[in-house]
Amino acid sequence: MNPVYELDPHEYNKKLADALKKIPEFKVPEWALFVKSCSAKERPIDDEDFWYKRAASILRQIYRRGAVGVSRLRTKYGAKKNRGSKPEKFKKAGGKIIRTILQQADAAGLTEIVKPIKGVKSQKCGRRLTEKGKKLLESIK
Repeated sequence: MNPVYELDPHEYNKKLADALKKIPEFKVPEWALFVKSCSAKERPIDDEDFWYKRAASILRQIYRRGAVGVSRLRTKYGAKKNRGSKPEKFKKAGGKIIRTILQQADAAGLTEIVKPIKGVKSQKCGRRLTEKGKKLLESIK
């Protein structure tokens, strides 16, 4: 069976994050230390391995769903904003972190851009894994 589905998602993402640290294209940008992951968050990210963990999670989502775009991933990683005495409201995650991770994955050859074909509704547009990306995700044990 496939290790992507067999292992616990948290364990799998940690192992994949360790594998992504060895790939030279995946680097933490300087600005990543100062930004929040979502407008609903109150403080910046304090986990030093956040970038690699989020990249691993995004690659796993692409593997599970097929072609995925930035907008759908923003919804996936969003959160409820605490608005004081008013009811909580869902806010999407910021797109810059997700977009940069997808660009790094493209540079590493793990993902590719899928363009929509006119007249074909069955094909989703966004990013999908290449054969190299699938092999990397399936080699994690």
